[in-house]
Amino acid sequence: MTSHTPIRIVTDFLDAFARGDTAAAMENVDDDIAYTSVSLPTIHGKRKVAGVLGGVGSKPWIGFNYRMINVSSDDAGVVLTERVDELRFGRLHLQFWVCGRFEVREGRIAVWRDYFDYFDMTKALVRGIAALAVPSLQKPLPGPAPAVVGRG
Repeated sequence: MTSHTPIRIVTDFLDAFARGDTAAAMENVDDDIAYTSVSLPTIHGKRKVAGVLGGVGSKPWIGFNYRMINVSSDDAGVVLTERVDELRFGRLHLQFWVCGRFEVREGRIAVWRDYFDYFDMTKALVRGIAALAVPSLQKPLPGPAPAVVGRG
């Protein structure tokens, strides 16, 4: 069990994912995690979730980043995130709003559920395509936070 707060566990997870460091992202993930990007099938198990994250992190032309807008947690270890996620496919960057719900049990992420709006995703695609021709139309998110050893 870790002494990290549920918020710290979730932000460390997202930071590691944004850096493309799948191993670090998976450090505090439960073996039986359930990951749902709402309206898509749920992925069960640490190995399968690591495969999804690793698939993003292993291809230099695909990437993930995020900007946290709000984060909160309750006494039961439920962490709610409101954020802007950025998916990168080469020069195409899609930035869209996401609400995430994480359940942290015994220091490990057991449930990860992301909610987003398909209309907002469509607008992100249009903005991203337009920014290919006129880059000033979309500002990339700042780079991910570097790994910090000994955070607690």
